[in-house]
Parts: sequence; C-alpha cells; structure tokens
Amino acid sequence: MLNTKQIVVVVLVVALMGVLLARPIKGLVNENKESATSATAEASSTYNFKSVSDVSKQGVDAGLTQEITALEEKVAKADGEEKISLLGQLAQKWDDLAKYAPQGFIYEEMAKISPKFEYWLKSGDAFRSAYTNLQDTAMAKELNRLAIQSYEKATALDENNLDAKTGLGAAMVTGTNNPMSGIAILREVVAKDPKNIQANKTLGLFSLQSRQFDKAVDRFKTVVELKPDAESYFYLATGYENMGLKNEAIAAFQKSKELASDPTLSQFIDRRVEELSK
Repeated sequence: MLNTKQIVVVVLVVALMGVLLARPIKGLVNENKESATSATAEASSTYNFKSVSDVSKQGVDAGLTQEITALEEKVAKADGEEKISLLGQLAQKWDDLAKYAPQGFIYEEMAKISPKFEYWLKSGDAFRSAYTNLQDTAMAKELNRLAIQSYEKATALDENNLDAKTGLGAAMVTGTNNPMSGIAILREVVAKDPKNIQANKTLGLFSLQSRQFDKAVDRFKTVVELKPDAESYFYLATGYENMGLKNEAIAAFQKSKELASDPTLSQFIDRRVEELSK
C-alpha cells in the first residue's frame, strides 16, 4: 500500500497525464535568449534559501519552525566545518518533513564550502524532488535550473557516476530547450546499466510525450519488473492503450489500482477499464 506522499503523486499522475501527452516537446521552438536570461536572473533573485525556507515553514508545527529558525540563525554566524555540521542538521530537519527545496539550497551551500561530490549530488537530488509535480511553474523552472547546475558540478567531480548522470539527464529533459541532450545522457546510463530504474522511467515518460508508445511500453515493462508501483503501471497501461492493446492495458490499469489503494485513482481506472472493455 502506498504512503500519503506516494498517493498524492499518483493522483497528480491522473490529472497531468493528458497534459503530458498534449504538450509539445521542448526544443522544437526557438525562444528569445535575451528574455530567457532576464527571466532566469529574476527567478534567481526571487527564489533563494530564505524565501524558499519561509514558504516551506508554512503549515509546519510551530515548535519545529522555531527549531529550524534557531538552527538557521546559528548557521548564519558559523563558518568552516562548524557551519557544515549545522547545515547537515538543518538538512535533516527538512528531510524529516519531506521538504526538499530548502535541502537543495542547504546542500548547495555545503558544496560551496567543501566542494564534495556527495554534496553536489544531494543538492541536485533535492532540487529535482522539489520541482517534480510542483504546481508553481515559475518556482519549478528555477529549481530545475538549480538541479542541472548541481548535477553538472557533481559530474565534473565524477564523470562516471551513474546517479549523477541520471539526475542530470532527467533534469535536462524537463528543464531545457534541448531535451535530446538529456535523452542522450540517459541512453548512456542504460547502456551501462540496463536496469537503471530512474533512467528507464524518464525515457519512458519522454516516449509517451513524443507518442512513441512502443518504446514507452518497453521502458515501463522494465521498471515494473524491477520496482512495481502504481504510477509506473499507470504509464504502462497508457502506452498499451494508445497502441490499441486493450487487454494488456486493462491488466496494467488493474495492477495500478491494486498497488495504489486510492479511491480517486481507482475510480478513474474503473472508468478507463469500462471503456476499454466495450
């Protein structure tokens, strides 16, 4: 059975699936570079550690908020190894709350003090977790840019690390005007590690978006064999459905429903199965 956070993701999958298949692939239209540069600068000034921390504290227990604020004040006065230690404690506080955007900035700061591969990778992972399914598109775009930046720093320190390359490829697919460069990186990853779940999932999503449904099915079959979850079965079913393979789509939708145990998704799947069964 999925936990609350996973259920939210699955429900968002249902809501966003139509958008995913309908929107154009990035990179097919040239954009004004000067405007993009200006927008990036504006976003950078709007979204920083303090502003993101303030937003993330909303709805958090008052006691925990006070603990986090007290730690932030200590961090501001510290330096060197002491600052890194305090930043690590702060990152753990946000991790306990499943708040990833502040963690991204924290690990980025740790990496600037001590440029270790581990810190840059954690920064990229946190930023990517934060922008995934984020409804604030402006903030998502900036966090995506920061994720790419962190992953690039990580791969510069260890160009053979597949976790960093997978993160970089995935972030480039969703956050640049040239997604094929990210796809190329992800293909390098699966060439070395054919069972890499994240690389296969991202390639599968791109295949759905570009309406290459046979390739999407192959990717998600690999994913569900390795780590079955409601979201991946949902995407697998969508691929089958668009290929006209109704029986396979019904079976995959039913597996998604079984794993999700969520009423909203179950009702949607029941309607899809009813339509496919006609």
